Parts: sequence; C-alpha cells; structure tokens
Amino acid sequence: MKEQLQKTRPPYSLAQLTKYFLKLGTWGFGGPVALVGYMQRDLVEQKSWITEDEYKEGLALAQLAPGPLAAQLGIYIGYVHYRLLGATLTGLAFVLPSFIMVVLLGMAYQLYGGLPWMQAVFYGVGAAVIGIIAISAYKLTIKSISKFELNAIKSKWLLWVFYVTGIVITIITEREEMLLFVACGILYMLIKAPPQWIKKPATLPAGILISTGFWTYDGKTLYEIGWFFLKAGAFVFGSGLAIVPFLYGGVVKEFGWLTETQFVDAVAVAMITPGPVVITVGFIGYLVAGFPGACVAALATFLPCYLFTVALAPSFKKIAKNASVKAFVEGITAAVIGALVGSVVVIAMRSIKDIPTALIAIASMLALIYIKKLQEPYIIGIGAIVGLLIKFI
Repeated sequence: MKEQLQKTRPPYSLAQLTKYFLKLGTWGFGGPVALVGYMQRDLVEQKSWITEDEYKEGLALAQLAPGPLAAQLGIYIGYVHYRLLGATLTGLAFVLPSFIMVVLLGMAYQLYGGLPWMQAVFYGVGAAVIGIIAISAYKLTIKSISKFELNAIKSKWLLWVFYVTGIVITIITEREEMLLFVACGILYMLIKAPPQWIKKPATLPAGILISTGFWTYDGKTLYEIGWFFLKAGAFVFGSGLAIVPFLYGGVVKEFGWLTETQFVDAVAVAMITPGPVVITVGFIGYLVAGFPGACVAALATFLPCYLFTVALAPSFKKIAKNASVKAFVEGITAAVIGALVGSVVVIAMRSIKDIPTALIAIASMLALIYIKKLQEPYIIGIGAIVGLLIKFI
C-alpha cells in the first residue's frame, strides 16, 4: 500500500511548482516559443516532474484552445497532478511578476512619457518592435499554415485564401473582424471534417452564439474594458502576438483609448518584460483606467485561457482526436495570422516615420534572422539607445 502511494504521489510539491512558475514569470524572456521550451527542458528533462506525454498533451491543448500559448501550457501543467488548485496557483505565479512590471512601467510612462528623453527612447523602440512583429508573423505563417513552397501552398490553398483575406480586410478596415475569423473556422470545418450535428442538427452551433453582439457598448468604463479584453482573450490562438490585431482594432480604432504611438509603445513594453507577451493588456488597461483598469484587463484576458484549460483538460485526449475541432481551429488560425500580418502593415505605415525608423525596423528583422541567439529584449534595448543617439546627437 505504501509503495502504491509513493508511485502515485507527484515527485514535487505544489509549493515547488508554484515557485518554479514564479521564477519563470520573473526571468523568462524570449516570447511564447522560448517559454514553452524552458518548461520542457526544466520540468521534463531536468526535474522529471511531468512525463514527455503529459507535456505533449498540454502543448497540444494550448495550441488547440484559445489563449496565450505559454500561459495555457503552464496552467495545464499545474492541473496535471494538483487539479484546480494547481492550475490556479501556477497561472497566477506565471502572470503576476510581468503584470507588476507592466503596471510600474505604465506609471513611469504616464509620469515621463511627455519628456524628450522618453520620446526619444520610444522613437527607436517603436521602430524595433515593427521589425520584431514582422518576423514573428512570418514564423507564425510558416508554422501554422505552411512553408512558402509551391507544393505546400497547393496542399493548404484554402488556408492561404483565409490568410490573404485576413491581411486584406485588416489593412482596408484597420480593425479586427471576429465574424470573419469564426466564418473561416466554420467553413474549413465543413469542408475538411463536417461534424455530426451537420447531419443531425440538434443544437445551435456554439460559434454562432459566441460571435454575436460584440461591439455594442460605448464609454471608457471598467465594464467595457472587461468585456473587450474578455473577447480578445477568447480569440487568441497560439502566440501571444496574435492578439495584436484585436487590440489594435479596439483600443486604437474603435474606442480611441490609445494613440497609434502609445499602442506601439504598449507592445514594446510587453517585449521588454518577461513572461507572456499578452501581458501588454495590463499596460494598456493602466493607461486607460489606472490600476483598476490594469487588473480588469489582465483578468479578463487570461480568464478564457484558464477556463478552457480547466474545462477541457479532463477529457482532452478525446477532444484532441476530433477532426472537426481541429479543422475549425486551423481555419480560425489562418485568418487570425493573416490579420496579424495586416496589422503589422497598418501599424508600420504610422510608426515608420522617416528613414532612421525604417532602418531600425529593417535592422531588427535582419538581426533576428541572422543572429539566432539574440533575444527580443536586447533588440528593444538597442533600439532605445539608437533612438536617444539620433535625437540628442
């Protein structure tokens, strides 16, 4: 009996796991791909706290369901042996350090944002961010749709149609179109793997219910902030940068909470802080409505990620094999990544103000391509220094 208990008991305590994610949230730079890599290296290979299969299941769930990739994987790992309490504590520990950092940066930004030296810093930083997002969009494209090869494009031609449509509509409308994303997901599902309810419709598809009544509120209330960021969090698949077109369309174009420059600065803040990139919502929330706005924005964005993970984890093995669900997610993902590319174009048209900013953006892209070990925070720091040099020398 004692031997059975030892076999079933996790090789780590909940306190140890929480401490690990607190450290990862404090020092984990490099974006979602790097963060999930750290978890695999530390928790599977070095510590052997979870098995390779458990890690792969969590990674698959994080890619399948909406929510920022790294945060969702962390929540799932917490759920593996410690269920609801583990998922809650690991999620909070992972997000809290970067949330505190972006709130502090938001305070500094409001205090000093109008000063020449701060403007010079973000002059260079904003241009560097454009280059970083452009490369990230490229990597997402070849990872989630296909490589830029003729045979690969032919085999995934419909996803490429969704992708290009997302680019064009985002550039034209300068906002995210959630109905387009849902429509692409449903269409791809119907073509590739029609579900059983098509043959015997018993209930109204959930996607149709979710996609209605999104843009019906006015004013800068906490309720409005919460509702907007809740929707954004529910439609983020894979990389945290996929949330950029959603935020840009609402925060800048729809509600006018931030200017174009402030929005790019907000993305830059997320790049220079550890933890999930999506934590930029805390910075935006702070600029809009102070600390309460930061709390509401962050909570609303990460809540769908948490709920989806906890709800799907017990039966995920069965859900993951559902071809219809996979096809729906693939269709949405293609359109969302297209929207990300379109948002890069829209933001770049306003952020690349002159030759120096264009050169900084290009240099950032080339650095990420040719210097493999160079991480985004270093590029942001170099961009800040270059901005200061240009403005004051």
